[in-house]
This record gives sequence, C-alpha cells and structure tokens, in this order.
Amino acid sequence: MKRFRWQIAQFFENFWWKRYLKNRSSSEYLAWKRDYWTTFLNDISLSPTTVQEPVIDIGCGPAGIFLLFEGKEITALDPLLTQYEELDIFKKKSYSSVDFANERFEDFTAAKKYKTIFCLNAINHFVDIDFSFNKLREICDNQGELVLSVDAHNFSFFRKLFALIPFDILHPHQYNLAEYEHFLEKSGFSIDRKVVMKKEFFFDYWVLVAKPTH
Repeated sequence: MKRFRWQIAQFFENFWWKRYLKNRSSSEYLAWKRDYWTTFLNDISLSPTTVQEPVIDIGCGPAGIFLLFEGKEITALDPLLTQYEELDIFKKKSYSSVDFANERFEDFTAAKKYKTIFCLNAINHFVDIDFSFNKLREICDNQGELVLSVDAHNFSFFRKLFALIPFDILHPHQYNLAEYEHFLEKSGFSIDRKVVMKKEFFFDYWVLVAKPTH
C-alpha cells in the first residue's frame, strides 16, 4: 500500500511541475530559484561558501539547491530526473559538475560520506521513512550536517485524516514536528537548530539542521 501511494504521489509530482512551469520563462524562473535558495541558506545561517563538501541534494527536483553549487563536489538525486528532462528548465548537461542520480533514495548506493546533506521537501515523499532516516545517518560524515525541511502538521486531527485520506496527494507521509524530531534523534542525529520558514493553517514549514551524535 505504501509503495502504491508513493507511485501515485510521484505521478502527481511530475504533473504538478508541468502545470506550474507551463507559462513561465525558464531563465527568469531559474534566476528566481537561485535567489530563493540563497535566501533560504541565509535564513538558516549558512551560505554557498560556508557549506562543506561533498554535498548531496536528495529529492532535488528540476531546480533544487544544487543550482548554487556548480563547480563544487555535489550529487543530486531524484527518481523523476528522466521526466524532468522533458521540462525546458532542466537539462543535466547544463550542470557539468553535478553528479546526477536518477533513482530513489532507498536504492541509492553512496560511494562516499557527505559533509552536507540537503533533504528539502523530500523526506515525506519517500516510501520507507524509517529506513530513509537511518540511511541519511549512514551517508553523513561524522563531522557533517543534515539540512532537512518538512511540512509539519499543526493539528492531530488533520494529521490523522490526511494519513487516512490522501487530501495531500503529493506526500505519502503525514507527521508533526515532534515526530520528525523523533525520527532524527532515533536515527542518530541531534538537532542543532530549528527555523520556521512559513506558518500556515494545516502545516508549518520547518527547517531542521542536525548533526550526527554517533
């Protein structure tokens, strides 16, 4: 059931990108996205120059934070990269220094430990969330850090309702902030800082910066 719901979410994820970008200028969108990611890093007390290499952008989408790290040692991973190549904004050949991996994170074999792991708007897209949190710890250098962003439920009733009935079709997993914190701590991370980026009714958008504990 989890895999079936994940497959539905992947279909609608690709569909969402096609609709969202349909009438947008590729160059203007990419310029806006680079500015967005620069501001994002500043809001969590990082910058493109202070981020440690090697870097991995997990669930990168067609315009992930990898946009800021051309020329650095970076991997960008997403199971929909082949489909994203059909979009005007994304062509792998435009990012010659980025090592793209067109696969699920659960299937990814890391050839190295990463000093900086970005998992942005992605963890609640994965099939097996427990396995994925443990794998995030496995690929993280002992002196590295994980930057995780999540939409966290504000109300227990709606969390349970959305888990039962897929109103939020793009996200197979529905959790609150305390539950995401527990996943991190259980898998071997300690939370260094938490930043709320956006407050809304159903969800608040949080960034958790975490470091390995063992």
